[in-house]
Amino acid sequence: MIKNFNRKKSAIAVAFACSVIATFSHADESIKLDKVEVTGILPEKLESVPGSFNVVDEKELETRRPFSIQEALNNVPGVHVVGEGAQSLNLNIGVRGLNPRRTSRTLLLEDGMPLFLAPYGDPSAHYATPLERVQRIEIVKGSGQVLYGPQTVGGMINFVTKPIPKEGFAGSVSATAGSNDFRGVHFNLGYGGERGGIMVDALNRKGDGIRKDHDFEVNDVTLKGLLNLTETQSLMAKVGWYEENSHYTEAGLDAARYNADPTANPFGKNDTFEHERKSLQLVHNWAINDTAKLTTQAYYVNSERASYRQTDESLDQMTRSPDGVNNIATCPGASRRDYENFANLCGNKMRPREYAYWGVEPRLDFSHNLFGLNSDAVLGFRYHEEDINRKRYNGATPRARENDPGSALRDDSDIQVESMALYGQNTFFLGDFALTPGLRVERLKQTNKLKTVNFVASGLKDSETETTLLPGFGVAWNGIANTTVFAGIHRGFAPPRPDRDLDPTRALGASPEKSTNTELGFRTSYFKGVTFESTLFNIDFDNLVVGPVNGQFLNAGKSQHTGLEAAGRVDFGTIYNTPHNFYLTANYTSLFTAKFKRDAATDGIESGNRLPYAPRDLASVNFGYSHPIGIDARFGIDYVSQQYADNENSRVETANGQDGIIPSYTLLNASVNFRPAGSKASYFLSGHNLADKEYLSTRVDGMFLGRGRQVFGGIRYDF
Repeated sequence: MIKNFNRKKSAIAVAFACSVIATFSHADESIKLDKVEVTGILPEKLESVPGSFNVVDEKELETRRPFSIQEALNNVPGVHVVGEGAQSLNLNIGVRGLNPRRTSRTLLLEDGMPLFLAPYGDPSAHYATPLERVQRIEIVKGSGQVLYGPQTVGGMINFVTKPIPKEGFAGSVSATAGSNDFRGVHFNLGYGGERGGIMVDALNRKGDGIRKDHDFEVNDVTLKGLLNLTETQSLMAKVGWYEENSHYTEAGLDAARYNADPTANPFGKNDTFEHERKSLQLVHNWAINDTAKLTTQAYYVNSERASYRQTDESLDQMTRSPDGVNNIATCPGASRRDYENFANLCGNKMRPREYAYWGVEPRLDFSHNLFGLNSDAVLGFRYHEEDINRKRYNGATPRARENDPGSALRDDSDIQVESMALYGQNTFFLGDFALTPGLRVERLKQTNKLKTVNFVASGLKDSETETTLLPGFGVAWNGIANTTVFAGIHRGFAPPRPDRDLDPTRALGASPEKSTNTELGFRTSYFKGVTFESTLFNIDFDNLVVGPVNGQFLNAGKSQHTGLEAAGRVDFGTIYNTPHNFYLTANYTSLFTAKFKRDAATDGIESGNRLPYAPRDLASVNFGYSHPIGIDARFGIDYVSQQYADNENSRVETANGQDGIIPSYTLLNASVNFRPAGSKASYFLSGHNLADKEYLSTRVDGMFLGRGRQVFGGIRYDF
């Protein structure tokens, strides 16, 4: 169990009590709250944002009907999603050439609340907001990130959930079904009025995965409530519960097995992943007056996840006695090549882990002319704590569990993280210019206490405290109608991970990753029916972390990411004033530089080597037709160029399948959405990888097949 929970609940309660008491005693009743409600991370004045951003809005989500987050983000330039599984349950998003593994270098948020297992201690995306609950997705890559953290070297993705109804009952029910035994049911019902409202959302999804014995089932229930305390104050509460049970395996195939049958999964019947997540978010809004608002957020998240992975490596350490002597010979499935014996005889690694984090964050947004210039300012503070327990057992048989006599405790560590962040940002408006300087100060303390280390040492403890300054500056110019030209620079920060980078048993460790991010670009809707944006970006890393190298993650020194993003949309119906709207959307990313800039002999890195999982070219093109009678039909093409899978840029495939080229691939997809005019029912059909192309998605821990043809359809009824 996570310790000190009562103390944490008390701290949150005190913080909110102080906020509410202050608001009741000083409230100005001159402004109604609905004028200042903000659920996203983008400001209301988008034309003054001094950096690149994208929004996947509600209309696009409804007409495109993406099967998972991967498809939802395919039209966003600079974003690379590796489809390791069927349902994006273990999300891998890389932004601007950053390694996509578990999205660890891109901050994921839901309504401004962090989503990782532990934002500082274990930034792994084993959970993302189900698309059925999402109203829009905000992707922020440019300047202005000093307001958020950590993991801001790649940007931020915020899932904005659907709001509580304001006028009576409203909701929807939908059912979907498709190939690979996919089925889904979603229910949403809410009621709102002058005093507030309440809404419940429930979801069940299940189906087969990409490989054999790869099925999954997900349940998600969310309860959201809103209480309008006065005309200027509101209190929102959101409680969530999520459960995943899947036969997901992180064990890929070696080259021989993959070439024989890429859908094979000799580990599937024994490998499982179990995840339960409980969350609480409280947000108090106070519209102080016409020019100022105070938002105080508090959150608590508890996650329990356990992965059971069959492996031939377990027995080497499973039976190690205190003197370090192995008692049993190596498993018959050594090197994972004797699959038949391996699946029946070899042991597994069990990783039951528990995470809890909580935080409180008051933020003041206000307008002023303190320096003789019209300005919008943001001042805020966040206190955040994490408590993590990580265990690993080695089992002698495939089905051994931690309470089984045939398993032995391999590792047991307690990790504590304490973070305090103070940030401020001011936008000065000078005619057609908006200048936005900002600064974030992060003070971080991390402690890793190992209670068991290979059954030899115990009680070892290491602690590290660091204060980091993260400045940013951006400028936006709006001298041309419906056009913004912007430029920005900011400092990115990804703290070390205590479980791998702060290890008292190792002489070496990794320092925090820091980056300097710059960009220059524009976005415009100057021409009728045409929108276009383009951004030139550069990311310079001071101390990129790579690994594992002999079991350790190390700083590989400097690296550089430079590229060009472009995206646009043409609506011919708008141009020619006709209800028959033929439209074209396209985006393209050229990552022409993604390289190491310093040799690192410990990992075979040579200066000039290309970074792994950083495709040079990403592109998506969609052709569509829509009409006011309620129909929207679309056909699309997605392209990903070849990638390297390792730091040495190996071109020859190794026997274990982990090194070598990942070839380029092109996928075809389409969707049809029909909602008759005046009807409350919508009918949809969507397909991805329609040509059923066989392609390799990743080589991490072996070779993984990309998702084959997936077709699904359904009906949604709004009431």
